[in-house]
Amino acid sequence: MPQIRTDWKREEVERIYHIPLLELIHQAATVHREFHETGEVQVCTLLSIKTGACPEDCGYCPQSAHHNTDLEPSRMLDADEILTAAGAAKASGSTRFCMGAAWRCARTNSEFDHVLDMIRGVTDLGLEVCCTLGMLTDEQAGKLKDAGLYAYNHNLDTSERFYNRIISTRTYQDRLDTLETVRSHDISVCCGGIVGMGETDEDRIDLLHTLATQPQHPESVPINALIAVKGTPLEGQPKVPSWEMARMVAAARILMPAAMVRLSAGRVDMSLEAQALCFMAGANSIFTGEKLLTTANNPMDEDQRMFEILGLKARRAFKDARPEHLPEGVLAAEAT
Repeated sequence: MPQIRTDWKREEVERIYHIPLLELIHQAATVHREFHETGEVQVCTLLSIKTGACPEDCGYCPQSAHHNTDLEPSRMLDADEILTAAGAAKASGSTRFCMGAAWRCARTNSEFDHVLDMIRGVTDLGLEVCCTLGMLTDEQAGKLKDAGLYAYNHNLDTSERFYNRIISTRTYQDRLDTLETVRSHDISVCCGGIVGMGETDEDRIDLLHTLATQPQHPESVPINALIAVKGTPLEGQPKVPSWEMARMVAAARILMPAAMVRLSAGRVDMSLEAQALCFMAGANSIFTGEKLLTTANNPMDEDQRMFEILGLKARRAFKDARPEHLPEGVLAAEAT
C-alpha cells in the first residue's frame, strides 16, 4: 500500500499532474482501490442556511454583496426548515449534511447559537454534519466541536499566487489559519478548490501541493468546477472541460490517498460518461439536491439512474471516522 505523505515536493506534484491522462487515471484508480472500497460513493447534501449579503468579494460567488446578481438575500432558516431538509436528505440517501452561511466570519451571537442547536439536531438524525461559516475564532471552533460538529469546510480555492486576483477581502493566510484552528479542535477538515477561474496549470499544481503538504491531509477534498454566474466578475469564463476535472481528481487521489475526493460544483454540466471518468480517477463523493448553496445541481432521479448504470453504492455515515471525530452519542462501532 502506498505511504501517506505530507512531504511532497513541488516538482513531484508537477510530475504527477502532467502524467498522460489515461495513465494518470490508471495510477489513481490503483491507489483508490488500496484505500477505498470500489464503487462506494458518499452522498452529501449542501443547504444554504443564510443566503447572500456576504461582505467578501470572491469573484466566483453570487452571494457577495459586491456583485450585481439576481440573488435575493434571505434570513437564517429556522429550525423546522433545516431539520426537514436534513430529514429529506437522509431519506434520499445522503449520509453527510452540510450547512453553509454567507458570513465572512462566524459571529458569536444568537445565530451562531442557532447553528450549534442545528448541529445537535442533525447529528441526532444519524448524519455527519459539516458546516461552512467563514473564519472562526478558537472559542467558536471549540463550541462547534462540543456541539458535535463532524467536519468544517473552508476551501483554499486556488493557489496563493492567483488568490488575490479572485479575492481581496481575505488573505490566503487567513484561510490557512482557519484550517489550523479547525484541526486544533480535532474537527475533520474539508478543503479543496475551484477549477476554471482563469488559473493556469501551475496554479492548480500549487493548490494540490498546498493541500497535500498540510500537517494532515484534509479528510475531504472537494474539486469544484466554476459555475460562471451572471453578474459576477467571472461570468465570462468558459466551462471547464471534463478531462481537466478528471486530471485534478486523479492527482488529488494519488497525493492524498485516504481522503474523500468530492466531485462537487459543476457536475451539473458533466455528462454521465464524464462523471464516470472522474469516479474511475478516484472521486468517491457527490452532492445531491436541487442546489449547491445557490447554484443548480443534478436532479435526484438522474443521480439515482447514474448509480444504477455504474453500479455505485452509497457509503454509510461515520465510516472510518477516528474516535476524536465522532460526535457525542455516536458509537464507535458505527464507524468501523
